[in-house]
Amino acid sequence: MELNALLAHPVALPSLPRAVALLMTELAHDEPSLRRINQLIGTDPALAARLLEMANAPAFQMQRQILGIPEALGLLGVAQLRSLVSSAPLGTTSRSVPGINMQQFWRYSLNTAKLARSLAGIGHHNQIAAYTAGLVHAVGELLMHLAAPDIILSINALVSPLDLRRAKIEQRILGYCYGNVSAGLAQRWQFPEAVVDALQHQSAPLDNNAYEPLAGVIHLASWRARAREADMGEKEMAVSFPGEVGLMLGLDIDMVLQQDPIDWTVRPEVSDYVV
Repeated sequence: MELNALLAHPVALPSLPRAVALLMTELAHDEPSLRRINQLIGTDPALAARLLEMANAPAFQMQRQILGIPEALGLLGVAQLRSLVSSAPLGTTSRSVPGINMQQFWRYSLNTAKLARSLAGIGHHNQIAAYTAGLVHAVGELLMHLAAPDIILSINALVSPLDLRRAKIEQRILGYCYGNVSAGLAQRWQFPEAVVDALQHQSAPLDNNAYEPLAGVIHLASWRARAREADMGEKEMAVSFPGEVGLMLGLDIDMVLQQDPIDWTVRPEVSDYVV
């Protein structure tokens, strides 16, 4: 399937049921906590994407300016938030997206977002943009699985969706990868160009003529999160570490691992996540 045809395919990205349930409870209060709403939406790529799409819509006259969830929440009223959350499609079964373990995907996306925010802080890059890009960086993979399951499941037979080689193999077979699809979605959602560019170049940030540091941040963050999902040991991580990207950002492997903000020994519930 051509990239433009894929991006035109109508799909509803599934949301984390527990996040939706907790949000509905919070939004039922007379005075919902924006901090709590921010925390919960920040655990779910699909909800965050829909929120930012709404905030960047022409109605608010802020097209391509709203980078993060806190800014978006400042624009929307409680009634709009209730409508957004109540209409969210739920990923209630393992078959919500064929070929994707959604619990793993949600965990991985959140970990990438946290890592991206932390790494961006070291280099004095925009941490809000880094978190947003990290959270939604792989939504293109969901669209690919939903819109072209036969083709994508054949790729899954070669490498898993979170394999470190995934982007290169998709590029070789399809002519594009999940990052290009994520960028195309973000462009359609009218996300700021800084986020779109980071998503577009995340898999090969050094191939971009105009190097975008945020793309390098997402590249490193997703490497670390994927290495964890693969249970890589120190030797495997040392071999696979994208050193050239790290060099451009002034980060070596020890610095990346030291900045790791996640307790990998714990598999928390959504209610325990702090964004």
